[in-house]
Amino acid sequence: MAEISEAQVMKALSAVQEPELGKDIVTLDMVKDLVVEGSTASLMIELTTPACPLKDVIERDVRGALDGIGVQLTELRWGAKVRRAAAPSQEKLLPNIRNVVAVASGKGGVGKSTVSVNLAVALAQSGARVGLLDADITGPNLPQMLGATGTPKSSPGGKIEPIERHGVKLISIQFFVPEGQPIVWRGPLIGGAIQQFLRDVEWGELDYLVADLPPGTSDAQLTLAQAVPLAGAVLVTTPQDVALSDVTKALAMFRRMNVPILGIVENMSAFACPHCGELTEIFGRGGAERLAKEEQLEMLGRVPLEIAVRQGGDAGIPVVAQREPGPASAALTQVAGAVAARLSIRAASERGTTLTIA
Repeated sequence: MAEISEAQVMKALSAVQEPELGKDIVTLDMVKDLVVEGSTASLMIELTTPACPLKDVIERDVRGALDGIGVQLTELRWGAKVRRAAAPSQEKLLPNIRNVVAVASGKGGVGKSTVSVNLAVALAQSGARVGLLDADITGPNLPQMLGATGTPKSSPGGKIEPIERHGVKLISIQFFVPEGQPIVWRGPLIGGAIQQFLRDVEWGELDYLVADLPPGTSDAQLTLAQAVPLAGAVLVTTPQDVALSDVTKALAMFRRMNVPILGIVENMSAFACPHCGELTEIFGRGGAERLAKEEQLEMLGRVPLEIAVRQGGDAGIPVVAQREPGPASAALTQVAGAVAARLSIRAASERGTTLTIA
């Protein structure tokens, strides 16, 4: 039997599609370190995000393509290189951060900070380099939710070193004020603090910087959107009409500022009974799904109201980092995968690749 060449292997792999980007893995330059010896091959697949939820599909299709030409895959390794989804001008302020993602709600009390924290930790768990910016200057609570304590130190370059917890680099105004002291600032001071956190923090190399915004459509939102080109915004709501009304305003604000909307997260979609597991739809049903359909947005996930979420937030152990994951943990991990996938699609689109979105 004639030996199989690398060219033949690459031709076979060109039939394997990246499920979300709608292009084959050869065209997308995802095949790395290919070694062909006789009728065996080893290679690495470089994903567009370590949080890719469809690795199993890609592996199945790669093995099937090679089997079709009589090649046995002896080793399949995985790598990841997160692409930049925002405009190149972002490099002027944050040259080492590939994607800045805003998490917003328009209304307080819907669990936006819970989604921000768990989104950041879930992305870090996938292997991504992640930072978390607490942009809620007058109501900072991310340090408590992450269990992060201490005072940030100065880096050798004179910048502020973020506090790291659960694999996430965090900066918050809470690190710099005494416990219990209110922050009573006017808009310009709030905007100035956010700009300083962007400019003067030693973030290092990051794949994702998640920015937890305060409720409303005011200074913090405007400052962030004007300071850096955002890769996208995640909108958080509950199913009830009051929350939906406010998140619609946040949606209109981001569209006015030309910020891409990655999708909607419906938090507290139903109460999960800790004893029997039965779901009770306390805040109504289907509201976020109707909004997503009307506005042609993606539903990134539905997160049930589970006691472990509250306990984790109070104790500084986000639900996705707890030892016994439940429905909320699974839902938030799914949200992280969906956000990463949408950013990969946007990054491919920025490079001029034609995409098909399922």
